[in-house]
Amino acid sequence: MRFEVRALSAANQLQTVLLDAEDEQSARRAAEAQKLRPVTVRRVQAKGGARGRSKAFSLVLFSQELLALLEAGLTLVEGIEALVEKESSPVARSIMESLLGRMREGLRFSDAIALQPEYFPPLYIGIVKAAERTSDLPRALTRFIDYQIRLDAVRSKIVGAMIYPSILFSVGGLVGLFLMGFVVPKFAEVYKDSGRDLPWASQLLLSWGNFLSEHLAIVLGMVALLIAGMVVGMQKMNREGRWGQLFSKLPGIAERVRIIELSRLYLTMGMLLEGGIPIVPTLEMVSGTVSANTRKSLALARADISHGDPVSKSFEANGLVTPIALRMLRVGERSGQLGTMLMRSALFYEGESTRWIDRFSKTFEPALMALIGLVVGLIVVLLYMPIFDLAGSLQ
Repeated sequence: MRFEVRALSAANQLQTVLLDAEDEQSARRAAEAQKLRPVTVRRVQAKGGARGRSKAFSLVLFSQELLALLEAGLTLVEGIEALVEKESSPVARSIMESLLGRMREGLRFSDAIALQPEYFPPLYIGIVKAAERTSDLPRALTRFIDYQIRLDAVRSKIVGAMIYPSILFSVGGLVGLFLMGFVVPKFAEVYKDSGRDLPWASQLLLSWGNFLSEHLAIVLGMVALLIAGMVVGMQKMNREGRWGQLFSKLPGIAERVRIIELSRLYLTMGMLLEGGIPIVPTLEMVSGTVSANTRKSLALARADISHGDPVSKSFEANGLVTPIALRMLRVGERSGQLGTMLMRSALFYEGESTRWIDRFSKTFEPALMALIGLVVGLIVVLLYMPIFDLAGSLQ
């Protein structure tokens, strides 16, 4: 759950921060851990998470355009003013006008975007807040853009690997339904008038075809309901982030899914650490980007690190490392470049995951095509088997 905490800073300035916590008391403790004195704590019902963010507003495009204006010499307020003037989308224009209005009232950029959590995720707010302490917002925006492009590249690779099998499976199902609902009943009428005994497999096929033909409306309705249920279920799983839990139970895929998730974890942590955010707040921020099981392990690791344990030891004890990542973490701790080593670990496993996805799609797609061809071919063979028998008897 997400909570909006209005609190006083060490300089007695009123700030508004967004925190992810299990309940109100946990949110208060998290604010106090950031040296804030909570005044009010209110639960926020976000309109959408990272997956449900409005398509009319692209955070990456906004960051790229703002970065270009800042590097051209404009101030932050002038840059957002220029973006408002050129924006044609009503949604994006409204978001940026809201930001501009709050900044003119005296709020910092990080506080202004924190009031719109449906468009600006906690990670973005975190790196902006860290950049404000070092007055290096362009570098932070560059880091976020690179991070998001890498994530989108992996996501696009996975989605692209799923599109063709989905289309193939849908077309194969429609062809099979057409054969069973329309073609098979026509053959059943012909064989019924022939007066010949049919092979039992052909009889079974024809009986199923007749059943589908007689109850076609009901069958089509059930298929439509099944498809609608699958779509709703997939959307719910997507919102709740339960795809990782599902794939983690599949043999042969579970370990690869774990590697992909750890790669994303390392990439996110590396970006935040290089942005100047301490390790414990970093772990709190990234907890919302991982699955439930990994989140539990991350909470245990965060507790160990808070008590003074090294990051590599805590991650190893809670199953958050691979052998290569563990070695890189130890090197990063010795050299003081933990963020850099996490980024390198992520890049290493990104390349490995990309190659695995390519191999999987090149193997799975032909196998699925062969399976669909086998099913359709079996239907055709069973349909024509009585004709083959008749031709043999005539000879």
